[in-house]
Amino acid sequence: MAEETVPAVVAPPKEEVVIVDEKTTPPPSTEEVKTAGEDVDVVVVTEETKSEEESSAIPQSVSFKEESNRVADLEDPEKKALDELKLLIQEALNTHAFTLPPPPPPKEEEEKKVEEVKPAVEEVVVAAPAPSTTQEEKPAETTTTVDEPPKTKETTATDDEVVPEPEAPVATPTPAVVEEDGTKTVEAIEETIVPVAKEEPSEPVVDTKEEAVPPPVEEQVPPPPPEEVFIWGIPILGDEKSDTILLKFLRARDFKVKEAFTMIKNTVLWRKEFGIDGLLEEDLGSDLEKVVFMNGFDKEGHPVCYNAYGEFQNKELYQKTFSDVEKSQKFLRWRIQFLEKSIQKLDFSPGGICTIVQVNDLKNSPGPLKKELRQATNQALSILQDNYPEFVAKQIFVNVPWWYLAFNRMISPFFTQRTKSKFVFAGPSKSADTLFKYIAPELVPVQYGGLNKEGEQEFSTTDAVTEVTIKPASKQTVEIPVSETLLLVWELRVIGWDVSYGAEFVPSAEDGYTIIVQKTRKITASDEPVITNSFKLGEPGKVVLTIDNTTSKKKKLLYRFKTKPCSD
Repeated sequence: MAEETVPAVVAPPKEEVVIVDEKTTPPPSTEEVKTAGEDVDVVVVTEETKSEEESSAIPQSVSFKEESNRVADLEDPEKKALDELKLLIQEALNTHAFTLPPPPPPKEEEEKKVEEVKPAVEEVVVAAPAPSTTQEEKPAETTTTVDEPPKTKETTATDDEVVPEPEAPVATPTPAVVEEDGTKTVEAIEETIVPVAKEEPSEPVVDTKEEAVPPPVEEQVPPPPPEEVFIWGIPILGDEKSDTILLKFLRARDFKVKEAFTMIKNTVLWRKEFGIDGLLEEDLGSDLEKVVFMNGFDKEGHPVCYNAYGEFQNKELYQKTFSDVEKSQKFLRWRIQFLEKSIQKLDFSPGGICTIVQVNDLKNSPGPLKKELRQATNQALSILQDNYPEFVAKQIFVNVPWWYLAFNRMISPFFTQRTKSKFVFAGPSKSADTLFKYIAPELVPVQYGGLNKEGEQEFSTTDAVTEVTIKPASKQTVEIPVSETLLLVWELRVIGWDVSYGAEFVPSAEDGYTIIVQKTRKITASDEPVITNSFKLGEPGKVVLTIDNTTSKKKKLLYRFKTKPCSD
């Protein structure tokens, strides 16, 4: 969206915010406003933080005017909060706090690793040598008097006799000392055991006399550069549009810096985990184009998004969208993808249009009894509330049934006055009039009372529409003067119709004859919503349109016309 200066948003009168219908509902009382919380979020305040928050509290906005995103227009406490948030974000970027942790290994791989480790442990246990105490105890049992001492050179033996040498495995390197009584001392036996013990493997002896070698000095690795984070295609810091993004999170948390930082951190991590960048490229079909669609702009330049829940009365579409968990998740991804594409059309420059208007059509809505739709909607609302703060300038509910009004009264105390100021409710008979307060009739779709039709039409959204209120039991005429030969084309619509309509040409010449262009006839609500006529003028005069309202209710007339060169 091209950068442009936003016209000042004029606060509508108080009566425009009240639920509009034949039975007008009074606005919430002062007690309800005081007990309301922000976005249904419950914030627990400890005694330690209460005094700090009260001292830096920023007054709540009770105005219908949309806040400015220019830093120069902010109050001093708001500027301070913005600066503090930037410092927290910069620290998080330096420490890579916006990076997702590595995913845990799959369960199968962990079990496989455990199975591979078990045999190795068993092998070590089997191969381990017996404790040294058993080896020492075994020789100790033989420390008794030997009955037949070994022969020595002093014993009587002939020269022919040869004393056999003992076998190497059992030979002891040190001869045993024999006492006169032919017995070995304990010290001698121990000397014979020592060499055998030394044959066992032992740990290498560290020579403590040698000087210790100092460990190698590790080279200091420079810290990684700060992380780069983008959200909605805008860097989280360092751009003039970044302030607009940060202000959205601050306003969503009443300028409480730590809470706003936590919210934006969770949003960045959620976007990475959900795969928003890849989601934009997914082909999720076009079955829901009539359920949610963008159409035109409001009078302040905000894009308008229409949500027509009544389309789910189509059983085939409902089953195709919510019959199982997988399809419900696909609907959720489609809804978020649609919102992301809509956000790409916004302008986050200071003074730009960075919010949208939501029109929620509850005509033929399935209501709370549709469990699958309710669960999917609640899940989508939870994600949008947590990760898309301050993107709605106005929530307009049209064709509101009685049960929804009752439900809204129940949950109204949970909203702040600022949040409730964005809500507008209108019953079926007041829906078109309510939309016209915020959106020009030429931009309102035909199904919602406007003149915006799909396909190639005689008129476009650039052709302005005139609105006229017809009083009960009265006749309204519209005169279109023409001073030359040409082709006149016009179209008109009466909201709800149930009136008589006729058209005629009256020449300027006194001796001219009046020509009936459209014979007067009664038009009901079931007839074509928009009537288009044309008349070729051969002389100066005027075309007179007549609408006769015989009912006891006032009517809204919309009309526009254009001229074309006459081609003979």
